[in-house]
Amino acid sequence: MLFISDIHGVLPALERALELGEKLKYNQLILLGDLLNHGPRNPVLPGYDPAKVAERLNGFADRIVAVRGNCDSEVDQMLCDFPIMAPYNWLIIEGRRLCLTHGHSYRPESLPPLRSGDGFCYGHTHVPVADWIDGIMHFNPGSIALGKGGHTESLGHFDGERFRVLDLSGRELASTTWKAQ
Repeated sequence: MLFISDIHGVLPALERALELGEKLKYNQLILLGDLLNHGPRNPVLPGYDPAKVAERLNGFADRIVAVRGNCDSEVDQMLCDFPIMAPYNWLIIEGRRLCLTHGHSYRPESLPPLRSGDGFCYGHTHVPVADWIDGIMHFNPGSIALGKGGHTESLGHFDGERFRVLDLSGRELASTTWKAQ
């Protein structure tokens, strides 16, 4: 699985992420919100082209699971051939739940109902995380377009055993196993 968050309409960032994803041989694309728009607190970055980002993502519609970010709207949904308006979604991996959300409603300080051994996957902060906290796996792939807090642009990858955050050159920034700790 390839995890991408906070594209903010930047086409060159999406292209770099998809190129790395092909090398990683992913089969499922998890989008954690803020796909097309930059939002009022973020700069308009070079390569900002929300319509082309939607067009590019539509080519993968049959393997996308997406959630809504705080910058996503009904107008954005009109450009996407896959649902983006769910505030959260769930994946079941080896009988355990992984909650997918953007991170502006449910967040590390305000988790959804999870059991020990489950996971919480979010974006929003643009800060990479891969760690077990109080029996819950926390995973944030960062942002492919706009790293924050001194962090570079990054994405996430799950190979069936480990959740990893990688910069767009493929260098590992953080990782954890899916085994409960």
